[in-house]
Amino acid sequence: MRSLLLLLALFPTALLCAAPPQPLYEIRAEHDPNGIGKFYMGREIAHVMGHQAANWLERSEREQEERTDLLIAAMELKPGEIVADIGAGSGYFSWRMAKAIEPKGKVLAVEIQQEMLDLLQRNMARRQVSNVVSILGTTSDPKLPEAGVDTILLVDVYHEFDEPFAMLGAMARSLKKGGRIVWVEFRGEDPRVPIKTLHKMTVEQAKKEASVFPELHWEKTIDVLPQQHIMIFRKS
Repeated sequence: MRSLLLLLALFPTALLCAAPPQPLYEIRAEHDPNGIGKFYMGREIAHVMGHQAANWLERSEREQEERTDLLIAAMELKPGEIVADIGAGSGYFSWRMAKAIEPKGKVLAVEIQQEMLDLLQRNMARRQVSNVVSILGTTSDPKLPEAGVDTILLVDVYHEFDEPFAMLGAMARSLKKGGRIVWVEFRGEDPRVPIKTLHKMTVEQAKKEASVFPELHWEKTIDVLPQQHIMIFRKS
């Protein structure tokens, strides 16, 4: 016991290292055609939406269908925050968040498709938004500054990560102490939500995958949106 207490005193994060599930991933020949055949903690990973479908992100009816205005309000962003928009796409949420955190706040818009970032940059220029920084990440690393982010937003993107263990770990490291992940997914528990099964997630599954990282704690789930969960995970 004394040696354990000494270890904690010298290295307080020593026992907060993520232990990857075993096996980390499973590959199955038979799988959902909307997935890549790679499974993580019992969940099949969905295909990534390509830049060719970017118009769907900017469709005129999106705000009414998804009530994206309620999501922005529920986030309660504060001026001066550093916010990461993971899977930022065309920048639909990036510019909205950028306005909420002015004048000194910054949005780090992360994408793995350069074509999406090119579109995002054109949209920011058209809207005269100057506090959005584009970042070309990889499937395993969002390239965020360590302990430098207040809020991370994930809107309908986590279920498409090729490397969810690596990505969630990298995001956890990028959060400041007390920072949070705002994790938004179509409700997997609700068969009435007209979205393909692999593009939805349950709260239980999200908690299960976040539990691998001891520093991340589920804080609350906000169900004000018509079809999606807003799940808040806080870094202790």
